[in-house]
Amino acid sequence: MKKEDKTNVMRVLDQKRIEYKHYSYGDGTAMSGTEVAATLGKDPACVFKTLVTVGKSGQHYVFVIPVEKELDLKLAAQASGEKNIEMIKSKDLLPLTGYVHGGCSPIGMKKFFTTFLDESAKLCSTILFSAGKIGRQVELAPSDLAKVIRFGYAKLCN
Repeated sequence: MKKEDKTNVMRVLDQKRIEYKHYSYGDGTAMSGTEVAATLGKDPACVFKTLVTVGKSGQHYVFVIPVEKELDLKLAAQASGEKNIEMIKSKDLLPLTGYVHGGCSPIGMKKFFTTFLDESAKLCSTILFSAGKIGRQVELAPSDLAKVIRFGYAKLCN
């Protein structure tokens, strides 16, 4: 793989010497997470999406959940200790994180936000999530993700 083909997420993983697999798919147009799982032939329960939210306090939080599920905002608020949580607007994602909608990764955001991984990830030997660009995914063990970013496990979906 040529150096310029690597995403920032892959460069961070390489720098930390974390073993991962990477995948490219599609033509650069955003697909739903379940379409990504089907395209890659992966169990959608182990393919995750990264959601960025804002709490009543004004603090931002990142929630990483299976692509086939919806974030339960009440559970998210509980996990973060906020009164309530809402999704940030799509137009605010790039300036806040450095990522576009459909290419957001928990690794390599402009600044670190408190992050939670859905507890279902514990059932997967590896999880897939965006490599930081639409059409790119990385796959690694949740224990390896913990070597790169700090996160807590929580029940985030019903």
